[in-house]
Amino acid sequence: MSDIQVGVSTASLFKRKYNEESVAYLSEHGIPACEIFLGTYREYKPEFAALLKKNKGEMAVHSVHTLNTHFEPQLFSANPRALEDAYEIAENVLRSAQVLGAKYYTFHGVARVKRKITYNDYEKIGGMYSVLCDKCAEYGVQLALENVEWAHYNHPGFFSGVKRFCPALKGTLDIKQAREAGEGYDAYLEEMGTDIVTVHVSDIDDCGNLCLPGRGPVDFKELFVKLAAVGFGGAVLIEVYNENYGKDEELIASYEYLKNVAEKIFK
Repeated sequence: MSDIQVGVSTASLFKRKYNEESVAYLSEHGIPACEIFLGTYREYKPEFAALLKKNKGEMAVHSVHTLNTHFEPQLFSANPRALEDAYEIAENVLRSAQVLGAKYYTFHGVARVKRKITYNDYEKIGGMYSVLCDKCAEYGVQLALENVEWAHYNHPGFFSGVKRFCPALKGTLDIKQAREAGEGYDAYLEEMGTDIVTVHVSDIDDCGNLCLPGRGPVDFKELFVKLAAVGFGGAVLIEVYNENYGKDEELIASYEYLKNVAEKIFK
């Protein structure tokens, strides 16, 4: 199946298992790749990464993710102390990514808490992203900005605006977040194009609730065809919430479903 990977984000097991248990569980059930959602300050430390590395077995860690509000907005702060503190935490995350062999850092950026503020000074913002990309590169990691309804990239146009001033920036496509922003995923996929390295997938049931891929109407064959058309070679990762499915085995079954669909497109 070409160079793409199908896998699972540990976020899908949040409140069911701790990360060190999640990676062991996924590895034991044959999941080839994952994204690790690091959700606490203690999990940002390289010592914890060593435990994850031990527990994950042969499973590849495609990317790491963090809890946005812990420090990501402060990476754009005008307060030098806040900026310095945020980078100190970010470097711990990057060291952890390096230990785990992760190639990408899935990133939200600024949370749009103050809705009246506009974030369209792309030269300034792009310059700050460029500094962060350089820091990531020191650890062999690439920054992948995710489209998120409540964060920096909440509408088509933001990624391309920043990209003009930050050529190293990569993209994470989240089809759930595209829907929540009132858009289909097509506009985001077209904008990020060849820069997409990670895709977060989920489905939606008849009541409008999130569910596992294969349980709803989302046409994943169509998604994979569109990804193939832009030369996608990254990872497609299931990312749902713990209440969106019943038994843990259902998550594994959803992975098998996605893998079978992908194998028909990426040969």
